Amino acid sequence: TAIVGALIALSIIALVLSLVKIEDVTLPPTVKYGMVFDAGSSHTSLFVYEWDSDKENDTGVVSQTLSCDVQGQGISSYANDPPKAGDSLRECLDKALKVIPAAKQRDAPAYLGATAGMRLLREQNSSAADRVLAEVAKTMREYPVAFKGARILTGEEEGAYGWITINYLLESFTKYSPKAHTWVRPEAANFLGALDLGGASTQISFMPEGSVINWNEASKFTLYGYNYNISAHSYLCYGQNEMLKRLAKELIAVRGELGVDHPCYPKDYNETISLSSFRTSPCTNRSDPRLTLGDRNVTLEGRGNASGCLAAVKKLFNFSACGQSQDCTFDGVYQPRVSGQFIAFSAFYYNFKFLNLTEGQSLAAVRETIEHFCTRSWEDLSSSYPRENPERLPKYCANTNYILTLLLDAYKFNETSWNNIFFQMKAGSADVGWMLGYMLNLTNMIPAEAPAWVKGHIPSLWAAAVAFIILTLALGLAALLL
Repeated sequence: TAIVGALIALSIIALVLSLVKIEDVTLPPTVKYGMVFDAGSSHTSLFVYEWDSDKENDTGVVSQTLSCDVQGQGISSYANDPPKAGDSLRECLDKALKVIPAAKQRDAPAYLGATAGMRLLREQNSSAADRVLAEVAKTMREYPVAFKGARILTGEEEGAYGWITINYLLESFTKYSPKAHTWVRPEAANFLGALDLGGASTQISFMPEGSVINWNEASKFTLYGYNYNISAHSYLCYGQNEMLKRLAKELIAVRGELGVDHPCYPKDYNETISLSSFRTSPCTNRSDPRLTLGDRNVTLEGRGNASGCLAAVKKLFNFSACGQSQDCTFDGVYQPRVSGQFIAFSAFYYNFKFLNLTEGQSLAAVRETIEHFCTRSWEDLSSSYPRENPERLPKYCANTNYILTLLLDAYKFNETSWNNIFFQMKAGSADVGWMLGYMLNLTNMIPAEAPAWVKGHIPSLWAAAVAFIILTLALGLAALLL
């Protein structure tokens, strides 16, 4: 009886100890969500991102969850009807709420970043730009998300965030180490430059070699505990859509006739435009003594002249302002010499993809392909590419010649460094662009959550206590039976 009593007493003590002996246990980090609208000059897209609440060195490890293309043109096109700019966002906002858990929506920061299209509208009509932004903000506030603002990005911000996106996706900032079970900074990080070509502007951003002085544009930021300084510059009115308008205006100003030869358009292709259309953009509404911007129409007649197209495109740049300097692009703009590898995305990628121009091709082969394409007739092209937008198809000759001029003559890439440019639009499962970089930088402003602690049993002690209780009760039962 004494033995049985002792065993029972020990069992009770073990049970009490198993309940009393506790320690702090960390719960897994919660998932946060955020969304960014990319309001470009020609279209708007929404991107939804997610990241764990326990950030790595104060910067979220972000991944893309959803991308949604907004129907219609860019929000700047609604300058005369601003409420439609807000309404255009609703379909994508509804889709975003389907992927963000209801319990997380109120805490999901939502941003809209407008780029060159809205920068141009602000130059032309600042009150109209304000009304458009007010309407998109009004719409976004109607949804159960943490609206943080709708604003117009500077060109340099757009370039810098594109640089961040590329190097994040390529794991230049941080990389997961299976051995260490954590994210670590690569020992020999290789940072790539970013080349972005939109409808109204183009950006170049990269980390120059050595110490660079007299930067006209520089961006400084901190990610994953490290400081970065990059050279970033944006050229407004040098996006491909504005370039095409400027090219047409220049050709008309030189010829001054109702019928104007267009060397970049395919032979037998004609396009009629109104001179009043040049007044809709600050890039083309400047007065020109050679041309009166009336309401008359002018017909642009395609000639399919490859060399004439390249020569006409080059006249859109003021290279003489740089003299013989290699640290200058055009218009007297300073730029450190390009170095390292670059990712060329957006219109850089789409134009080269259409002509089947890929990495590894020599510059001579690229030039030959573009020249051959430019000499093809409209009948040949329209029958060969029946699914291509008939408004976009005639523009590829001018676009690709413009890209060559921008990369070679302006940015000073050459026969050797050309092979360091990679044309692509995705890295992994995420889109390349400024949006992810924007979200990454903004997560620095969201305080890292303190780890969520709960009171829990030490697993090893709990297992030992349970085993001891079972053994003790078994021995007690055996003693009673005996």
